[in-house]
Amino acid sequence: MSVYDDKPWLARYAPGQPAEIAGEYDNAVDMFAAAVRRDPEGEIIRYFDGRITFRELDELSDAFAAGITDAGFTPGERVAVYAQNVPQFVIAQLGTWKAGGIAVSVNPMNRERELELILQDSGASVLVCLEGLYRDVVSKVVANTDVRTVITTSELEYQTRDDQRIFGGVERTPCEGTLDMAQMLERFRGHAPPVVSLGPDDVALLTYTSGTTGPPKGAMTTHRNVVFNAQTYRDWVGIGPGDVVLGVAPLFHITGLIGHIAVSLLTGAPLVLMYRLDPAVTLETIRDEKATFTVGSITVFIALMNSPGADKEALASLTKIYSGGAPIPPSTIKAFQSTFGHYIHNIYGLTETTSPSHGVPFGADAPVDPASGALSVGVPIYNTVVRIVGEDGEDLPPGEVGELVTSGPQVVSGYWNKPEETANAMSGGRFRTGDVGYMDEAGWFYIVDRKKDQINAGGYKIWPREVEDVLYEHEAVREAAVVGVPDPYRGETVKAFVSLRPGARADSDELTAFCKQRMAAYKYPRQIEILDELPKTVTGKLLRRELRTREQPQSPSS
Repeated sequence: MSVYDDKPWLARYAPGQPAEIAGEYDNAVDMFAAAVRRDPEGEIIRYFDGRITFRELDELSDAFAAGITDAGFTPGERVAVYAQNVPQFVIAQLGTWKAGGIAVSVNPMNRERELELILQDSGASVLVCLEGLYRDVVSKVVANTDVRTVITTSELEYQTRDDQRIFGGVERTPCEGTLDMAQMLERFRGHAPPVVSLGPDDVALLTYTSGTTGPPKGAMTTHRNVVFNAQTYRDWVGIGPGDVVLGVAPLFHITGLIGHIAVSLLTGAPLVLMYRLDPAVTLETIRDEKATFTVGSITVFIALMNSPGADKEALASLTKIYSGGAPIPPSTIKAFQSTFGHYIHNIYGLTETTSPSHGVPFGADAPVDPASGALSVGVPIYNTVVRIVGEDGEDLPPGEVGELVTSGPQVVSGYWNKPEETANAMSGGRFRTGDVGYMDEAGWFYIVDRKKDQINAGGYKIWPREVEDVLYEHEAVREAAVVGVPDPYRGETVKAFVSLRPGARADSDELTAFCKQRMAAYKYPRQIEILDELPKTVTGKLLRRELRTREQPQSPSS
């Protein structure tokens, strides 16, 4: 008997149901073109007091495609977009596709070393970035990459409010040797983009995810992946042109790329962008724009709860709320519902599954595992089969813990230029997630542990090896081991244990500052403890497990 047989509402979401939702469009450009035809004068982007219609976005992205083609860009090349949540991100992404290219999303918190790795690995020939990022980061590394054309822009474009809470200290900065995006778009406005043919299996995005060792890996997200999971959000949640999408997730992240940009391009629901997340500004924006749907890290919703003016009226319109990327304590769900009157639905996926592979059906409450207190991440989404497998790769029955292995139209085609890693993780179209969990008798899935050493700080993924490598660059450091430790706000935070070279001196503040200068803000260790010796095996391997165990909270009886 199927685990779905006695759950009629759940049976609708069983693997393989309904097959007809797959493949509405061959590519994301066709998906957008259909929305333009439906409502050319409808708003697609709202950015403070700025408004961009579908017709205008179509023209701007055409101009971008024509402009980079004029600069020598050819189909199949990559355009890296290194920016916050601004309209230019969407313009560049669409324009890249129209030129037959692949968009590479880059975290704007990345510093020189991290940016250079991604640019070198992707082989990007065009880089779009904010003027401040060009001055502070790009100008120092671009000569070491294949980038031929740098296009700069400002977060002050497309709006006139100039809110100092958001834009305090931001000034227009001419960047010598780069193309100004506004000038390029004006020059090529009205030009027809090149004629290109995009198929469902062509790569649309390279979205970088860290590996356990070596450089980051670019997940090759196809147009099929993008269209399918945009449809998933639309049909799973019930999003239509009457909705308003609140862009709280970073656009460079797979959640922002699909749960914000792609779902708006598909449904016609306006996408509200706010440059950076400020809780007070976000509450005002929800009220002013009558936002109805969003998906983001649980830390976003915790910040909203703790912001002045947080009450039911502030979020009255925001009735469709999803959260993923980090574990959600059931107590937080209850507190949010008590404050605002709305339930936060869990959703689960990875970069390699193009955002969701599981979700709590809209309108349903996720069960809580009575043994661990973990909140269910939901059930598999449309056309998706998720297996729980043991160490031998064999399927496990409901209730038994194993690794989640996902198959479906949202699984990416592989890792960019990494055939061995692709074969190891995605053999036979089955993606080994590295996450450990189980399915209960009713078909609900729970994540109970991670197979890898990855740290999840408020939805941002951090690998200990990368932080350790930076610490080892400090002349006083002899050994370093990094683990995730419990944090009441971020879920986990980064802690480093360090031993010093004989005769060397350094304190935790100095080492923290050293890392902060060399890493994205979410990666550097918030805690550093200096020990005489770090625990090791007899072969000299550092024991992260022992360090992690000592940092776990102790029960009253222990």
